[in-house]
Amino acid sequence: MIPVRGARVAVVALSAALLVSACGGLNGSRAADPADGASPPSAALPPATSASASASAASAAAAASASGRVAVPDALRFSATTLKGEKFEGASLAGKPVVFWFWAPWCPNCLSEAPAVKATSARFTQVRFVGVAGLDTEAAMKEFVQRTGTGTGTIVHLSDEKGAVWTKLGISRQSTYVFMRPDGVTAKVSGPLDSAELADLVQRLAG
Repeated sequence: MIPVRGARVAVVALSAALLVSACGGLNGSRAADPADGASPPSAALPPATSASASASAASAAAAASASGRVAVPDALRFSATTLKGEKFEGASLAGKPVVFWFWAPWCPNCLSEAPAVKATSARFTQVRFVGVAGLDTEAAMKEFVQRTGTGTGTIVHLSDEKGAVWTKLGISRQSTYVFMRPDGVTAKVSGPLDSAELADLVQRLAG
């Protein structure tokens, strides 16, 4: 389990529609937002919303293990293109701890937390970091990456102009993080997160 301090948590709703909202919520608050189904801050980032969800994930993992392959969660069944123009398959992340960072080029909160994302990804190399840029043009996305220096190292940035990946992972605002365990269980945390908060969450995700 991943304790959370100063962040609100909700399990990702895969069917949520993409909504364009103000950066980081109204007035930059992390209070619960009915628009994206988020719950108030809690003591932990839960591994699942219920016993049945945990059992379902465990069953899928067991079946995959028995067949000698890695189970691909529905959340990872997507194809995209990186900002470097390369094809990217969400399935390539299956069986690994992953941090998705959903951001927009014009978002001041996203800009302010970029150094934390860059530093944390360099520290926890066993965790995959995937930036998913949206709500603007690809040219603006590339400028943001160059400006923040987050295009180097292990971070992969996806161009999501049409919001397909945002919708797939139930994201309705930026900045938002989705933490995915190797067994496919996901949880969503709204930013901005500072360096200490992000590192704490990632350390627990990495086990």
